[in-house]
Amino acid sequence: MRNLYITLFIFILGISVQAQELLSLEDAVKIALENNYDIKIAENNSKIDATNNNLANAGMLPSLNANFTNNNSQLDTKQTQGDGSERELDNAKNMNLTYGVGLDWTIFDGLSMFARKEQLNVLEQQGKAELQAAILTKISDVYLTYFDLVQQQQVIASIDTAIVISNQRLTTAQNRFSIGKASKLEVLNAQVDLNSDISLLLKQKELYRNTKIRMNELLIREIQTDFKVAKEIAFDQNLDFNALKETAEKQNPLLQAQILEKKVADLNLKQVKGNRYPTVRITSGYNFTRSEASLGFITQSSGQGFVYGVTATVPIFNGFLQNKNEKVAKYQVENAGLVLEQQKLALTAQLATLYASYQTNLELVKVEEKNLEIAKQNLDITLAKFKIGTITTIEFRTAQQNFVEASVRYSNAQYLTKLSEINLKELAGTLQLN
Repeated sequence: MRNLYITLFIFILGISVQAQELLSLEDAVKIALENNYDIKIAENNSKIDATNNNLANAGMLPSLNANFTNNNSQLDTKQTQGDGSERELDNAKNMNLTYGVGLDWTIFDGLSMFARKEQLNVLEQQGKAELQAAILTKISDVYLTYFDLVQQQQVIASIDTAIVISNQRLTTAQNRFSIGKASKLEVLNAQVDLNSDISLLLKQKELYRNTKIRMNELLIREIQTDFKVAKEIAFDQNLDFNALKETAEKQNPLLQAQILEKKVADLNLKQVKGNRYPTVRITSGYNFTRSEASLGFITQSSGQGFVYGVTATVPIFNGFLQNKNEKVAKYQVENAGLVLEQQKLALTAQLATLYASYQTNLELVKVEEKNLEIAKQNLDITLAKFKIGTITTIEFRTAQQNFVEASVRYSNAQYLTKLSEINLKELAGTLQLN
């Protein structure tokens, strides 16, 4: 009866797996690109940088304003004329009204406006690089989680195989006990080992479910959405370190962002130096004026027409702040250069470390594949001998455990190789997004 329950359990499990949605890696990446919050935030930040990149923010365009001024007064007024006569008026009303349109345009500021415009261009490029970095990071997370699920799925399959074998062993032990060829102890040992395998399977399935939850979280969808993944892990065996290094220097998003940060510092220095030069502004407009006075030679006047002028400001002395500001800007340029070199060195070190792991894991895959073949042959021979009673249960259990461990090690070696490949391609900026 117990064997029937176990067989029914495995059968129901198989039906459940078949009913699950197959989530391909391409679909997972597509969903993540469409839904992930971090990517959406990075996209909006990139759009902000693009929106800010305009001539007005650089200070290259004029400003046009409508102006209106109305001043009124009511005073007790006393005036003394040139001939000595006096005129007085209580509550004398005065009014001055001005309205019109004014134009203000800075036409020269030591070329700072051109440096600001170029800086806005660089900031837009930097926003795109940061968006690319955010996308690559999230896609890498999806890749790693997906292949972690594939590896765990393979481990579950190995444990399932062990349970089937343990179930056969228990059946054989019970049959041998019923005809008097085995002791009760052999049956109990077989039962304990079967229960151990089932316990191990339950724990592995718990880890598998939790990793599925993590994947659904990355895809920003219902946490309990059930799915299954591909059965095999395919990896690239022909990655070249020099090619990866060369590509990373051109395409790594974080490195490109730091290169642009250096350009921003250079352009900031140009702007600071521009403060040494004169600033020239032109003003123009069309105004209407009107004034009224209750006392005086002219009680009412009005006018309208164009007004224009030029203003030039030449910096002479500002407490040595100009020299200090230039020194600070130069230090910032130097720091940006140092950070850039540090970033290049760190990138090369990461690539070298990951590539060493990648090569080691490739060799491990070959070794563990051979070990798995040997363990499978050993298990088949041991199982045949166990059925005819020529080996002990301990020897059989050892062969069974060796097979499971070899299967897990082989799956793990494949996963670690894929992990190294993904990390290398992420650093090189070549990780496929679809």
